[in-house]
Amino acid sequence: MYDLIGIALVAIVVVSIFLITLALFMSRVSLNRNVRLAGFFANILDYFYLPIKNIFDRYSETEKLEGWMVSLKNMAHISGFKKTKHRLMLAPHCMRALDCPAASTKFGIECISCGKCVFSKMKDDAQRFNYTLYIVAGSSYIRHIIKKESADGALLLACNYELNKVMRSLKRKNIKTYGVPLLNDGCYATEIDYDNLIAVMEDVSE
Repeated sequence: MYDLIGIALVAIVVVSIFLITLALFMSRVSLNRNVRLAGFFANILDYFYLPIKNIFDRYSETEKLEGWMVSLKNMAHISGFKKTKHRLMLAPHCMRALDCPAASTKFGIECISCGKCVFSKMKDDAQRFNYTLYIVAGSSYIRHIIKKESADGALLLACNYELNKVMRSLKRKNIKTYGVPLLNDGCYATEIDYDNLIAVMEDVSE
């Protein structure tokens, strides 16, 4: 009896390691070309996220893992995202001007289109593509926004770590997500490839 249990445990470990390795490989491949069963592989990486992250912390760079996972999830989500009707655009407050005059509420920063940063233009373009823009400073803001809005889709702008975290969180709320990574990390003066952002919005609107 104990022999059978031991064999079963070893088999589970071997299969798990194989699936994780394959999922990581496919996530890396997703950066350059289409991957079949992207959703399946993304779910594997989500399930084993903590031990995988610990390995990357020790032997590689976690930013690579986060970027691969976001790429894989974008590939898995894009078809469903295109079918969404009520979309949010969630952007980080670190992109705003240091002397931003806008007030902060429990739903985020209320842009007043002062022209000091990219959000003045982004606010207009978000409206043009039928997104409701929220400028947030953390996950607590997103919880309030989700309670307020009956959204079924969310376009996320953030560093890869935050993108991956929010994607996992909103998945439990049945909200389809698509992530656009920032050009740089940090707590202020972060930027996004704006032409790429517009291209993404045009693509998912088709």
